[in-house]
Amino acid sequence: MKRAILIPIRKTSRKDLVFLMKEQSNLPVTNENGYYEIRLESIGGLGANLCGKMLGELGALYLHLNSLSFSSYGSEKRGSPVKAYIRWCEEEKPLRINSPVTHPHLLGIFHEGLIDTNPVLDGVSNDTKIVLNTPLAPEDAVKKYGITGDTFGCLDALSIAMKCKSRINMVMLGALVKIAGFIPLETAEALCRDTIGKKYPALIDANLEGLRQGYQSVQIVQPAKNASPSASHKTESFAWGYDNAPIGGVNPRAGSTVSNDLSPSREGYIPLFIQDRCINCGLCDSACPDMVFQFAPGVYKGKECMVNTGLDYYHCKGCLRCVEVCPTDALVLAEEKDYPEKPWFVPNQHLLPDAIRYQQTGANSWITSDSYLDEKRIDGGIV
Repeated sequence: MKRAILIPIRKTSRKDLVFLMKEQSNLPVTNENGYYEIRLESIGGLGANLCGKMLGELGALYLHLNSLSFSSYGSEKRGSPVKAYIRWCEEEKPLRINSPVTHPHLLGIFHEGLIDTNPVLDGVSNDTKIVLNTPLAPEDAVKKYGITGDTFGCLDALSIAMKCKSRINMVMLGALVKIAGFIPLETAEALCRDTIGKKYPALIDANLEGLRQGYQSVQIVQPAKNASPSASHKTESFAWGYDNAPIGGVNPRAGSTVSNDLSPSREGYIPLFIQDRCINCGLCDSACPDMVFQFAPGVYKGKECMVNTGLDYYHCKGCLRCVEVCPTDALVLAEEKDYPEKPWFVPNQHLLPDAIRYQQTGANSWITSDSYLDEKRIDGGIV
């Protein structure tokens, strides 16, 4: 699915933007068409779609540029790949291209696990500035992933978002603004107030703090440039095209999503199972959208019944519905970093195809600054 938004240049009377509009930003570099191009690589749930829309508005309404932004994603579910594309050009030049950005000047990678499983570095050139969400130091990330380009910056956006009670997309937006080098932080703050503050006034302070922390925390280095400007990382290829795609767009690989590791869509939290409290009511299983809980025949209080044997964390995307529905606090909220070896981890044997290869990615769960639980911790979790 693709949704395109063409944002025309228009004047605004808002007092807090008048001084920003007077200073027109000159784009530092453009391609052969005169466009400055941005690409965001992410997974569903981290907010890249909204971040792309905000960057589109940033160019049109705050930097006095012509601007276009749209996103591309598949099943519109947490954990699925998401791409956002943004193009800017000077006010007097029309935007006549709305195809995906293949050679970005600014690239934001919202989850480092994507580098090993998707061609997110495709099209990187010596003019590309890259921002990566990772806890690694910049030098280590450059070496591990073979990063090249003009400038590279990295930050632990997940930890910052959890600390600020913000979202990863706001932290990444601040880092992208910083590494771009020509966008004033004040413009991004004004954008955040107008985009988020009016709709969610209670969340604006947390998101502004996340934006500022992202701007201040990103560590920047100059990686080695490609020996040849045309050199690039692996290119994305497709087995199906217009001449061999299945009729009607039917997917003949029914149930193929069971091979996905949904852990990248978590943002720091997991449901922690405390079996001693479990009454095997099955409410967690009925509330779970991804068949995480593994029930098997057993004995409970001297009677034969289906007993909860554990969780399949491969398919847990961190929605925490099970924590909300559990009547006995047998499932509690816990920080994933505290449990590198997860207790009661039982993969769903009915969904395991032969020789399955799960993505090797870090943890990442749903963070919402609407409400945070501050209650007493029990067995590493929060109830």
